[in-house]
Amino acid sequence: MGELDNLSSVMRSLWGGLLDTEGMVGTPERVLRHWKEITSGLNEDPSEPLRKTFSCSHDQIVVEKDLAFNSLCEHHLLPFFGVAHVGYIPNGRVVGLSKIPRALDILARRPQLQERLTDSIAEVLMLTLNPLGVAVVMSAEHTCMTTRGVLKPGSRTLTSCMLGVFRDNASARQEFMELIK
Repeated sequence: MGELDNLSSVMRSLWGGLLDTEGMVGTPERVLRHWKEITSGLNEDPSEPLRKTFSCSHDQIVVEKDLAFNSLCEHHLLPFFGVAHVGYIPNGRVVGLSKIPRALDILARRPQLQERLTDSIAEVLMLTLNPLGVAVVMSAEHTCMTTRGVLKPGSRTLTSCMLGVFRDNASARQEFMELIK
């Protein structure tokens, strides 16, 4: 039995003949494509987009702010979505501006915790770019909090990860926080 047959069987056991209605014909195929897309980061290396760097003497903070992302809560398999603010201090090399969002997207397309996503993007940047420091702040709305359970729409979860100089130097950390306001 293939993936589609398994999914169709599960959906039929939940919804019975509803799958035979005009609007539901083809739904198992669409659901399977959707799940493959939103979990495609499981099969990708987030450091890959970051490997192409350029020599640069810039030694101050570089920030990419308001990077939209969507991910999937590993506890309920429900979406969470928000923005990430990512900063780093180059150590002789910089990365193209589109590369950090690409790495973020790869990591976000995995079932996980927001805390893990925050740490993962910071760690992959630190390991791949070898900067003086990395700072990441994420703000997200979790549909497991807004559509079920406690029903708190509009609530946001904030997480941060500071590595290198951002962890060790309060003024560097403060400068980053001011830049993302």
